[in-house]
Amino acid sequence: MKHYDYIFTGAGLSALMTVNEMMQSGQFETKNLLLIDAEAKQSNDRTWCFWDTQEIGANLVHKKWDFAKFIDPTQVTLLDLSPYRYQMVTGQRFYETIFEEIRKHKNITFLQEKITDFHEAENQCVVQTEKQSFTCHRIFNSIYKPEIVKQQNKYPVLQQHFIGWFIKSKQAVFNPEQATFMDFSVEQKGNTRFMYVLPTAANEALLEYTLFSHHHLKREAYENEIQNYLQKLGISEYEITAKEQGSIPMTCYPFWKQNTKNIIHIGSAGGWTKASTGYTFKSTLKKSKRLVTFLLSGKDFRKFHKRNKFWFYDLLLLDILDRKNEMGATIFSSLFQKGSPALIFKFLDEETSFLEDLKVIWKCPKGLFIAALFRVVFRMK
Repeated sequence: MKHYDYIFTGAGLSALMTVNEMMQSGQFETKNLLLIDAEAKQSNDRTWCFWDTQEIGANLVHKKWDFAKFIDPTQVTLLDLSPYRYQMVTGQRFYETIFEEIRKHKNITFLQEKITDFHEAENQCVVQTEKQSFTCHRIFNSIYKPEIVKQQNKYPVLQQHFIGWFIKSKQAVFNPEQATFMDFSVEQKGNTRFMYVLPTAANEALLEYTLFSHHHLKREAYENEIQNYLQKLGISEYEITAKEQGSIPMTCYPFWKQNTKNIIHIGSAGGWTKASTGYTFKSTLKKSKRLVTFLLSGKDFRKFHKRNKFWFYDLLLLDILDRKNEMGATIFSSLFQKGSPALIFKFLDEETSFLEDLKVIWKCPKGLFIAALFRVVFRMK
């Protein structure tokens, strides 16, 4: 069996960001890295968005917005995002950029095969694919196994699930300088449901019908809602240029407890997704930087994770949506209609002080969160 210093089981966002940080550090040139994934990572299979005061790189950002709309059945709120900008990264551009850099490093290998197993033995780790086996010192796993969270009931588990259409219309109805974060004017049907719109031109946009809920819908349910929304916008003639769909786990389940001395779970498999929103890109960027610094210390992977106050805040929101899934529109409306977008972004980026936390939390429906606080504290005993 061929031996490597590090093997990445899965080559998605978290793995590629971590490898990119390793390359940029210049500290791993003598180490052999292997990335294994069943997919070639060449297609435009997903879109990531994030907010920041700076661009992460002109080669990665496809589109950015200084303004956004938040909509509910009673009003439209235009948000000035300054000093932040909302930024969009396409999967294909991300893969092309990172793999172009990887090809410059002879110590990094990519293998397109399906992984069947991995485990830690006494003195090394073993990774098996359908065709061969490898050994290594340490494994970075980003293959998410939903059965892990389904087998427990201590931590709520919701899904952010969606189908999106990239459309080009004959009618120029979009403002390409304004994204739509959440449009809750769509019928809620007992869930948290909204339309998410990212316009790239006056007649081009990505529209996603999105839910924060427990169960997926049939495909036609999502697509019917997108068609209805297009009609409401006055779009009668359009071309669908591409489609995307996804389901992101929203949970505070302690994935880090699955880590071993030499195997660490990253990405969704490691709980790197922001549990209360499903946003992944910025959280992964931060954690990959911290992981590479930690890796240089040579410490046990079981010591990497640090639980903070924001984990508890996320748990409160998920407890509410788990019990009263229809309350999402009310909660998010209270934040974006009354609060400062910059402060909300800072809070969701987990960079606020406790006083700033209170300014955000105080905007939310107090009865819901006080009841959730008592339930969560009792459950955690």
